[in-house]
Amino acid sequence: MIIYGYFSTIFFIIYFLLCFILILAWFRTPTFQPVRTYPIIHISVIIPVRNEAKNIISLLEDLNQQNYPFSSFEVFVMNDNSEDETRTLVESFQKESHYILHLKDITQSGKIASPKKQAITQAVGLAKGELIICTDGDCRVSSEWLTLICQYYQAKNAKFISAPVTFLDNSHIFTKMQIVEFASLIGTGASSLFLGFPNMCNGANLAYPKKVFYEVKGYEGVENLASGDDEFLMHKIAKKYPKQIYFLKHQQAIVNTTAQEKLSGFIHQRRRWASKWSYYKSMSPKVLASFIFLIHLLLILTAISSFIGNLDKDFFLVQILLKISIEFVFLSALLNFLKKKRLIPYIFLVQLIYPFYILYFGIFSRKKEFVWKGRNMK
Repeated sequence: MIIYGYFSTIFFIIYFLLCFILILAWFRTPTFQPVRTYPIIHISVIIPVRNEAKNIISLLEDLNQQNYPFSSFEVFVMNDNSEDETRTLVESFQKESHYILHLKDITQSGKIASPKKQAITQAVGLAKGELIICTDGDCRVSSEWLTLICQYYQAKNAKFISAPVTFLDNSHIFTKMQIVEFASLIGTGASSLFLGFPNMCNGANLAYPKKVFYEVKGYEGVENLASGDDEFLMHKIAKKYPKQIYFLKHQQAIVNTTAQEKLSGFIHQRRRWASKWSYYKSMSPKVLASFIFLIHLLLILTAISSFIGNLDKDFFLVQILLKISIEFVFLSALLNFLKKKRLIPYIFLVQLIYPFYILYFGIFSRKKEFVWKGRNMK
């Protein structure tokens, strides 16, 4: 067992060093500095929705407050057979919108494996904008959101922009834990982009030129996978334009979305996200996911071995100290950027649960069935 102790500790040292590199990359990622005057281009905002009656009007009202010229952007609300009042509410809001607001029902011929990819593809085909910006119906955006993305796109000649996402906070501990956990994903994705290894992004806040969507043939090859409308597209664009994929680091570019209210919804959401890992063609996301799974498996095995007396407890103490210390630094920096500094104490609670969380989804991600928006998906 002592050989195992030394062997597993080496992995934790490697993990510590990799996290340290991510931290350096995060701090070296420059915060974007917008300018007062810039060329105005036409933008098309795409919002796929299904049963978002509780949220969609708040987002549309946010878009009514944009500092970007209203004549220079259009919004597509792509309705995926909503069973609530989503469609009626959007129709009523069309009379109040300062911008051009299109409400479209997505075309459905039989069962669609990925309604969201279908909605985005259909909207891109209708869009008049040079730049496509995607978000979700349960999101909130700042008044500077479109301006920042437009300026960043032009400043960088970007072919794909990933931007920050966090959850709306409330009084529930479960929500606060999701915010902390999700911050790690956003930070890892951002740092990896800086390092030139694009792996993660989120469909609630991303942008790309319309012509690039067609250059890479959109979702061709992954259209039958229910998840991955964000990352699969990023990977395809990164293959063609490896030096022009960026993360927009600016607090006014943060999109706030809703966390899962129930554990069952959380499990299905994370299972949906995890289901796409095995289909990645790029190796870096696969290697990263496998390494993270291994680290948490080793930690649990070391804890068990130390508890039953088969392994010196010093190995467990060293491993847990390496892991907790470096993760605390990284997550604290991310929560501060996301304007969630007061949630820093919850980092320790998430770290306590996270190893079991990783093992559960690492094992059950092979099960491709999940529930999304009231549908059973594969």
